Amino acid sequence: MARGSRGPTTSGTGTATEFDRVLAEGLLRAVRAVEGYGGGVYLRSGNRRSLVLALVAGVPRSLLRAWWRIPVSGAVPAAEAYRTGRSIYLADAGETMRRFPQMSVGLPYPFASLYIPVRDGGEIVGVLVVLRAASHWTGLTAAERRRLRGAANRVGYGLTTLSREGRAVDYDADPVAIRMPAGAAAQVRVGMFDWDMAGGGISADDEACAIFGVDPSAFTGSLRQLASRVLPDDANEIRAVVREAHEQGRVLARRLRLAAPDGTVRPVEVWGQVPDRAEGEPRHLVGAVLDLGSGILAAEAAERLPDGIFSLDGDGRLTYANHGLEVLLRVDREELLGRYPWEVLPWLSDPAYEDRYRAAMLSQEPTSFMVCHPRGEWLAFVLYPDVHGLTGRVVPTGPPKDEARAHAADPSMFEAPGAPAVTVARAGALYHVVQMASVLTEAVTVREVCAVVADQLLPAFGGQEVALYLISDRRMHLAWQSGYPEGFLDRFEGVPLDARLPGVDALTSGVPIFFESERHLLSAYPGIPLDRMRSWAFLPLIASSHPVGSCILGFDTPHSFTTDERAALTALGGLVAQAVERARLYDAEFTLARGLQHALLPHRLPTITGVETAARYVPGTQGMEIGGDWYDVIQTSRGVAVVVGDVEGHNVAAAATMGQLRSAAHAFAASGAAPEDVVRRTNDHLVDLDAGLMASCVYVELDPGSGRAQIVRAGHPPPLLRHPHGPADVLEIAGGTLLGVDRQASFPVTKLDLSAGSVLAMYTDGLVEQAGQDIEEGIELLRSSFAHLPAMDLESTAERLVQSARRSTDRPDDAALLLTAYVGTGEGSG
Repeated sequence: MARGSRGPTTSGTGTATEFDRVLAEGLLRAVRAVEGYGGGVYLRSGNRRSLVLALVAGVPRSLLRAWWRIPVSGAVPAAEAYRTGRSIYLADAGETMRRFPQMSVGLPYPFASLYIPVRDGGEIVGVLVVLRAASHWTGLTAAERRRLRGAANRVGYGLTTLSREGRAVDYDADPVAIRMPAGAAAQVRVGMFDWDMAGGGISADDEACAIFGVDPSAFTGSLRQLASRVLPDDANEIRAVVREAHEQGRVLARRLRLAAPDGTVRPVEVWGQVPDRAEGEPRHLVGAVLDLGSGILAAEAAERLPDGIFSLDGDGRLTYANHGLEVLLRVDREELLGRYPWEVLPWLSDPAYEDRYRAAMLSQEPTSFMVCHPRGEWLAFVLYPDVHGLTGRVVPTGPPKDEARAHAADPSMFEAPGAPAVTVARAGALYHVVQMASVLTEAVTVREVCAVVADQLLPAFGGQEVALYLISDRRMHLAWQSGYPEGFLDRFEGVPLDARLPGVDALTSGVPIFFESERHLLSAYPGIPLDRMRSWAFLPLIASSHPVGSCILGFDTPHSFTTDERAALTALGGLVAQAVERARLYDAEFTLARGLQHALLPHRLPTITGVETAARYVPGTQGMEIGGDWYDVIQTSRGVAVVVGDVEGHNVAAAATMGQLRSAAHAFAASGAAPEDVVRRTNDHLVDLDAGLMASCVYVELDPGSGRAQIVRAGHPPPLLRHPHGPADVLEIAGGTLLGVDRQASFPVTKLDLSAGSVLAMYTDGLVEQAGQDIEEGIELLRSSFAHLPAMDLESTAERLVQSARRSTDRPDDAALLLTAYVGTGEGSG
């Protein structure tokens, strides 16, 4: 299957729609079998190393973003069900924590989950997942287990059918979301009508007649007949409809109440428009009558409530807000509609509030919390979820009974007037630890780790300053700081580990130190320099009992560190220390590897009469591994040889093989071997090495006196030739196979006469390959840049070519470039 495609590769008659239908039918059957609220289907990836979420229902895709792709070897239930072929049932959050703590850390919400392997024939190809509320679940009955297995078998049978039609059943795209079937609700009935405004006749369809309680077969086309069904109190609205139609050419949402034959009264709305007409044609009002049933009454009732009422869709965007919400939040509802409330209102932007929404949607249980408005008023929020979104209620309330306990580790419960019990919402320790751990996994270098710490810690805990010190030669050295006054930290640079400072003491004792006021800090460390901060946290960075450094957080107001905050900061210190140690190892290995590679390349190019050369090597930017790109300039008995090569792979083995090939080619060329023999013998050498690697190269021998060139190419991109004061061409050079493949391979020679002033460009594929682009297109872009560069020295030309060809900062591969300019000596070599 093509990576990044919408779904499985279509090689038969099937379509992506059939694929989605197979998954959807089985998933919905499984959800209904256990009265669940949603779930998903995982399928194996093309490389068989991952499970990819192909379909999700009942839960917003965004809430499961971290679980769209999981490793087959992962310690999570879907992966274990796939590996073992056994179904897994987790009744609640406690069982999930005991058996799969990694999943609990990522989804710390109370819900039950079920995982059933899906088989294509006898082979497991995926996992069916069902989610249900954990409350009051006593386990699965035998009948429910049979229905679940039946649903999984249905998916497997459908995939088997598609597979037999030539469809691959692996998956590498983003998940498709489907909606759970909606429950029964009152329908909105719509009837159409056409009123001749001049003649007075009206035609109405059967639905319009039914709404007005008139038998369609008995309808006379009289407006009076329809109007007779309107309550007398609304007679003026009928006249308003006629007036608006004549004066404005339209009718907008005119409300009427109709009396049905059984005496019931129903509200309807009338909408209409007079369409454009040719001169002389009669005017008609074409419109609709909407029987809104109880829907409009419910909306009007919500508008009259003093409480705030709102609705969020499955992704958390506001879809409805009543007038009461506008009053309580002091915001125009138009500013909120279609957006996330916590993004619009700064005082709701704490991660804790979004986390409560996530908890409601994933547990499908009501959730409540308290918020203090910037004006000092306390509000109680209650969220009532279902699979399509949630309805919220906001009521004013007084502060917690003990406001000091509102910020304690276990905030007190209280009864808000007219609302369920709620608590003060806070972002828990678990949230910050999980968030930091997630982001630190993507930080590679020490500098990246420090940047992540600064970006995450300050907003998470409300700090204004952060400094990271790392140990080197038993002294503390500043690695990163943010928020400090310029020069303030200079006095602490390089302090020894016996210095009487809180950052040093925290590290040497291994215990974090918290100061909630400057008085506490000065009492413990008299005379310590202070800036504008008023509270501090000094965190030891210790990894596997090995001291790494210290992290200092500063707060510009007195800050009371709760038990949760102290525990979270302590845990985060350990995470940061581990990340720093990993990054230090990376930096050291990267430096060593790069040093090895550069040591294997020529330190300088020889000076040869009649020829000028310039070379560039550009390291890749992804990962720490190194490549096997190489180049060389060799003086021979017949002139000069220039060569560029590339060993496959991006590791130390590739670099070592590159060094051996470069040395071998250099020795063969210097011994006077013909070009084809140099490449052939280099090929034999790589085969003898038995390194399991292949390589490519292009080798050119040039006579500086006559400009005659002999070129041999072995599976390498073709060189470019820029003519004196003219265009640049891609040279059509006969080529042999890659080096290291076949000892019997032959390598043909192409002869070429160069004019004085010509420049030959040889390069590796890293210079011309880009993601999503054919290599031929990259070669053409390089040729165009080469042709249009203004006259300049060869070194500047090489620099400009590298810059223009590798504009992207995301380079997965190394690249080498060697330019050879034929100047000419006027002397032939025979």
